[in-house]
Amino acid sequence: MDGTFTISRGSRTEAHVVTVSLEKDGAVGMGECVPYARYGESLDSVCEQIQSLTDALAQGMDRIALQTALAPGAARNAVDCAFWDLEAKLAGKPAWQLAGLNSLSSVVTAYTLSLDTPEKMQQAAEENAARPLLKIKLGGEGDLERLRAVRAGAPNSRLIVDANEGWSATDYDALAPVMLELGVDLVEQPLPASDDAALEGRARPLPVCADEACHDRDSLANLKGKYDVINIKLDKTGGLTEALALKQAAVEQGFSIMVGCMVGSSLAMAPALLLAQDVGFVDLDGPLLLAEDRDTPIEFKGSDMYPAPPALWG
Repeated sequence: MDGTFTISRGSRTEAHVVTVSLEKDGAVGMGECVPYARYGESLDSVCEQIQSLTDALAQGMDRIALQTALAPGAARNAVDCAFWDLEAKLAGKPAWQLAGLNSLSSVVTAYTLSLDTPEKMQQAAEENAARPLLKIKLGGEGDLERLRAVRAGAPNSRLIVDANEGWSATDYDALAPVMLELGVDLVEQPLPASDDAALEGRARPLPVCADEACHDRDSLANLKGKYDVINIKLDKTGGLTEALALKQAAVEQGFSIMVGCMVGSSLAMAPALLLAQDVGFVDLDGPLLLAEDRDTPIEFKGSDMYPAPPALWG
């Protein structure tokens, strides 16, 4: 990674990913996932799940059968996205057409500022003040000072706050009015997912987005009345197939949509861009946080993210 990335749960300096390739009739499909310890995943556990499919894949397992062969999570995501890429190459059509989209456009992604001291976060904000949307990692004592410092450093940017389960309901009540005054658009997962009952029926002057509390369509029933927005990530849904279905179901139930990511390479962002069409918030800045990316990366111009080249995915 390009520096140290810190959230309320800890810091890291490397991004570990798993790459899957599927081959058929001379075509190769690729997919990537990022195992996440928050969900009980590791490189070993994810690789073990993927390798458990070897016989089934050899016998002709397809993308639809995959949905019940593995539970939602990183392992299924890598295989699912590899299937999408393979299907596109075999069909000679872009993946966005196979997904039923009318087109695939560039999007504006948020850029994440890692949790740090107010002084360092203000410096980071100043360095990225030209970006239209900044995402601020908070979740500890001194959050108000950090937030004011970021706003001072980037007075014209829209702001998203991500507390990564680091607050209490009382913290939200105290901080929400101030965040609104400072121009914050929403806060992600302020309370632990296991303790979010406190949000039900609570006045939410600042919209609240479910991240750790939202995985797939089965999550939605428990989110009504607590959250206004859901953050869809392919590593949580278990791939693009479920993510597209989750997006449709969530919109039908009145949720706004954010499309996010783990810290992965351009290969992980490429399928997520299909999901990120026509949504309220896009946070697909993973490659911008890396010191090195794929050999054929997605093009970013500032915060503008462009569709992946076919040599990469889809």
